[in-house]
Amino acid sequence: MNIRKFAGIDIGSNGVRLLIANILEEEGKTPIFSKGSLVRVPIRLGADVFEQGRISTENASRLSDTMQAYHLLMKVQGVEAYRACATSAMREATNGAEIVREIAQHTGVQIEIIGGAEEAAIIANTDLHTLVESDKNYLYIDVGGGSTEFTIYSQGEVRAARSFPIGGVRLLKGKADEQVWEELKEWIHIHTKGLKTIEAIGSGGNINKIFKVSGKRKDSPLSLHFLEDYLKEINSLSYEERIRDLELNPDRADILPLALPIYIKAMKWAKIKHILVPKVGLADGIVRQLYLSSEQ
Repeated sequence: MNIRKFAGIDIGSNGVRLLIANILEEEGKTPIFSKGSLVRVPIRLGADVFEQGRISTENASRLSDTMQAYHLLMKVQGVEAYRACATSAMREATNGAEIVREIAQHTGVQIEIIGGAEEAAIIANTDLHTLVESDKNYLYIDVGGGSTEFTIYSQGEVRAARSFPIGGVRLLKGKADEQVWEELKEWIHIHTKGLKTIEAIGSGGNINKIFKVSGKRKDSPLSLHFLEDYLKEINSLSYEERIRDLELNPDRADILPLALPIYIKAMKWAKIKHILVPKVGLADGIVRQLYLSSEQ
């Protein structure tokens, strides 16, 4: 058996994640991807950008320190290759490109600011293909801090995909235009029209947390009813009670009540009753993309 290591860095609007994955290779067998380590630092870049249009000096410094730490972690673990991708907050920040240059100079870590379409495409390159059956229809929902990526699969192929500027941190700061909700509703109606029986697949830190507390088995879906009941529960609690009683991290306790309705509304508009939560995201897609590229 040969074990190779690749890493994906996801620089989002509510946090920065490093995934170091082990790829197990055996002759004549399909490679196995396993998560070696996952580190998350709660840097809320979106709070700066959605209010001021730029990333603050303090958070730029924290991001640089985080990249330095990730660089060392990748080095000591013998990572073969990595890719660092920044999403919604960084692509909207007026000083995003400047910060990317400074971090490259200080840490050696090269960051790419990617668009919503590429973000959705990378995520689609994860283990999602093992869930998407050719005779079924799916609405994939990836809720982030600054944007949400939607992909509709039909007959095993992508029927439509789009990124909308709606996310937990953006909603928290009151920077999500009501018109965007209407555009999203119309987009879902247009692209799901004529499709019989649609299932939902969800990803993102918020839905992953909800799935964890649900106690469901890995391959079991969450019902729309469960999501609605959980939303009522967290809305009945104060910020402090969510942290203490529900054991939510501080940077999750305030945006979860805002991010969860994105899944709920999208499911209702598409007339979906259940959602699968495979716990995949941008970092997983980056790792798979790097590995496949190395094999070409």
